[in-house]
Amino acid sequence: MKDSRKAAVGFIFVTLLIDVMGWGLIIPVMPKLISELKGIPVNEASSDGAWLISVYAITQFIFAPLIGNLSDKYGRRPVLLFSLLGFGIDYIILALAPDYSWLFAGRIIAGITGASFTTAAAYIADVSTAETRAKNFGMIGAAFGLGFVIGPALGGLLAGFGIRAPFYAAAGLCLLNALYGYFVLPESLSKEHRRPFEWRRANPFGSLQFLRKTPSIGSLAISFFLIYLAAQAVQGNWSFFTIYRFEWSEGMVGLSLAVVGVLVGAVQAGLTRIITPRIGNNKSIYLGLLLYTAGLVLFAFATQGWMMFAFLVPYCLGGIAGPSLQAILAEHVPPSQQGELQGALTSLMSLTTIIGPLIMNNIFEYFTSPQAPFYFPGLFFLLGAFFMLFSLLIAWYVLRKEKKQV
Repeated sequence: MKDSRKAAVGFIFVTLLIDVMGWGLIIPVMPKLISELKGIPVNEASSDGAWLISVYAITQFIFAPLIGNLSDKYGRRPVLLFSLLGFGIDYIILALAPDYSWLFAGRIIAGITGASFTTAAAYIADVSTAETRAKNFGMIGAAFGLGFVIGPALGGLLAGFGIRAPFYAAAGLCLLNALYGYFVLPESLSKEHRRPFEWRRANPFGSLQFLRKTPSIGSLAISFFLIYLAAQAVQGNWSFFTIYRFEWSEGMVGLSLAVVGVLVGAVQAGLTRIITPRIGNNKSIYLGLLLYTAGLVLFAFATQGWMMFAFLVPYCLGGIAGPSLQAILAEHVPPSQQGELQGALTSLMSLTTIIGPLIMNNIFEYFTSPQAPFYFPGLFFLLGAFFMLFSLLIAWYVLRKEKKQV
């Protein structure tokens, strides 16, 4: 039984790693593919890229609770295999796409089936003991970090074999993993622990109602929302901006994103554990948001490609703010409501992925077009910096007010 559980957790780790790698593989080549399919420059293709990100986020936001509830009724195994199969089909559609509409359809399919993270977390909860639960859940974060380092770097290298090569590689990884899982992955949820499906519990907006019912964390939740909205300036438009502004190759884009993955991992796994205990959560938030703001402002005014690598350092160091803000939010609710809080925060993050790229990428496209009153490719980074600074002011005001009340 112990060996079986260990093997199952290992498979879940590989599944999540492949999911993240698959997305990372295609990021460096997506701008050029959209540009070729639509016959437009990369800066104009940016807004079309934003729609692909948003439609994926919308469908995942709607279907993740549904898929999660289906896994409670039918078990984790069929849902996980279905998700892997869906991702594989999505990447094949993207690889074969003769026009942009195929890309759009592929992202919808991926969003519907892309609830593997939720189901994988449930699987780990099923097979873990009290002693191994924290360690096993830590593997989810490790898979994210490792996948986002390997995926973009590998995607940039594979682009040398053709713009569609990374899509075939991603499809192959997903389908092979689905085939492997079909033969070796056991079901983790016994029939006596399953429950009937309820539409009421599959409501994607249900978790957001928690924030409305808990006014003590409302303002800090806005601060949290603004951080992730600002981050879409980097997450949604990095490849389009750097290819257009500095004429980077797909390989250079992949390398830069791998550097992001390494820096974020170093901050989250190492620096946060050193700095936060010394200066406290409040100061970690203030310092982190100032570093985020500085990094975004520097990105906006960068004139050479090497500057983007240098300016990643202050930007990624800003990552000390997020965990501290989440810790303070967690202190505002009792243990019985921690799950609801994390679900609400995850929903907020999903909403920023829906609207953020549409804002940032369209600003980039407009201010690189002849219709703009002035030419400023990096203006969207300044908007991100404004959101970060606004988040800082909200957090400072709320935490200062709470300190006075103590």
